[in-house]
Order: sequence, then structure tokens, then C-alpha cells
Amino acid sequence: MRPTMKDVATAAGVALKTVSRVVNGEPGVHPATAERVRAAIDRLGYSRNESARVLRRGRTATIGLVIEDVADPFYAGLSRAVEDVAIAHDCLLLSGSSGEEPGRERELVETFCARRVDGLIVVPAGADHGYLRPELAAGTKVVFADRPPGAGLDADTVLADNAGGAGRAVRHLLGQGHERVAFVGDAPAIYTAAERHRGYRDALGDRYDPRLVAMRPPAEEAMRADLERMFALDRPPTAIFTGNGRCTVTALRALAGRKVALVGFDDFELADLLRPGVTVVAQDPVWMGRVAAELLFRRLLGDEGPPEHIRLPVRLIPRGSGELPP
Repeated sequence: MRPTMKDVATAAGVALKTVSRVVNGEPGVHPATAERVRAAIDRLGYSRNESARVLRRGRTATIGLVIEDVADPFYAGLSRAVEDVAIAHDCLLLSGSSGEEPGRERELVETFCARRVDGLIVVPAGADHGYLRPELAAGTKVVFADRPPGAGLDADTVLADNAGGAGRAVRHLLGQGHERVAFVGDAPAIYTAAERHRGYRDALGDRYDPRLVAMRPPAEEAMRADLERMFALDRPPTAIFTGNGRCTVTALRALAGRKVALVGFDDFELADLLRPGVTVVAQDPVWMGRVAAELLFRRLLGDEGPPEHIRLPVRLIPRGSGELPP
């Protein structure tokens, strides 16, 4: 059995309250008595029950994080930033990946709530978050990151400027003389993919051609087929805008040997070392994670203001691929 505070009190020959004062660093214990208690603690191998301590204070000192995929570099950066903020607040982070499955997202959220986490940061996979209303009513704090919650739920949200960044990428390609710009993005049901497609379409205006759009989960063979279909048109694209880092890498493989301008949404490792370097619209996942976590802890510390809707700017990084002429 794990030794208890009562065992320490018996071994040291003191009252239970005396052991509690020593363990919690409280004053009022004679130095010699405190030393005797600490010796008993060392001899028995006693350790404080943190769960019981924080529960008595009405908090569990844990937060939950639900992301799409922990293997995705974007979400890895976001997760690490959330963890750093949690550590600074003496909190433990529980995290899990939804894999873009709404059922898995709900399962993770409900599991974390059953463990009485103090707050949640959620990257939504689904569009229905009504299941969270009882938790919100019970006082659980929730911040949504990267994507907003489903319609009807007004909550703290931290997003990137997806449509604005996509528009900037397309205008950059138009400025290089490209009239036929294709878009290769993730599944249209995903909020960020839809927003980037909206920015792409708005920037093209009358130049928009639905035949130059392919939206589906990134897979090399499927993307190769989509691109071959586009290049077989009577007026093929001379430039491509890709909707996220995985789409960019997949497109680069599919386009090997073909000279075409390309701008990708999301920076990725080694993008600057390719020849030409890959021009990207970069968002900062670390910044997003930090902003979301700091907002969550402000709520946990008593901020009861109206829901905040934060939109973080993105930046265009020209490296060569987006500056190729038609």
C-alpha cells in the first residue's frame, strides 16, 4: 500500500495536522519537529496526493486538448505551445487526436470532461457542438482553435486569416502574369479548406474556373489524376495554389519534372532548401496555440467577459516557386 499522511504522523509521533503543515510548507511547526516529520517521509517514501489536494480546492489542475492529428507538424507545434502555457500555470495537459472524425472528437471531449478537466481547447472535426452545452453550463471553460464551433454555439475562438491569406497568394500569382491558377485543397467540409477556397475564388473573380479546383484528402495518386485532368484542358493552369502543407508536399511529388508556379498555404520543413524554394503563406501554429491557451487560463482565473473571436494574421514568404513566369 502507498504510505499515507496518517502513516507519517504515526511514524513521527505527531498529529496529522502537523504533517499537513510540513508537507504544504505552512508555518507554525517547531524546526526539530519538522525535521522529524521529513525524516519519516523519507523513510516511508511518502508522496503527496496531488489529485486529492487540487480537488479539495475545486480544480483538477488539468486541461484537455483535442487536435486533428498529433503527427501533423502544424498540430504538433500548436500542441507544444499549449503544453508550455499549461506548465507555466502548474497544469497537466491531456491530449488526443480526432482524425477528422466528429464521433472521435466528441468521445475525447466527453472523456476529458468525465475526468473533470478545468478547461478544453478543441480543434473541431464536426459541426455539431451542442453536446458541450451541459459542460459549459457547469462551468467548464472551452476555447476553439484553428476552426470555429458549429453554428449556434458562441465561444472563444482563435483562427488564422485563412481567406485573406489565400487571396494574397492568388493575387501574388496574378501579379506574376498568371491568368489560370488552379486550387488543390483538402476536403471541402473542413472549415479551413473551405475558407481558403473562398479566398481563392474571391481573388480570381471573373477568372474563376471550377474545372481548376480539386478538393479532397491529399493522396498522391488522386492528386496526380486531378492535375493531369487540369493540364489536359484547352487552357491549362500555369500556376497552382495548394490549400495546406500536406497538399503542397503531395503536389510537389505529383508535379515532379513539370514547370509550373506554386504557392502553398502553410510553411513546412525544408521548403526553403528546395530548388526553387517553395513560396508559402505562413501561419504560426505556436502563436495560435499560445494565444488559445492564454485565453483559456484567463477564463480559468475569472475573466467572465463576452466570447472573444481572435483572427491571427498570416504572411507571404516568396522563395521562388511562386515567382516563376507563365
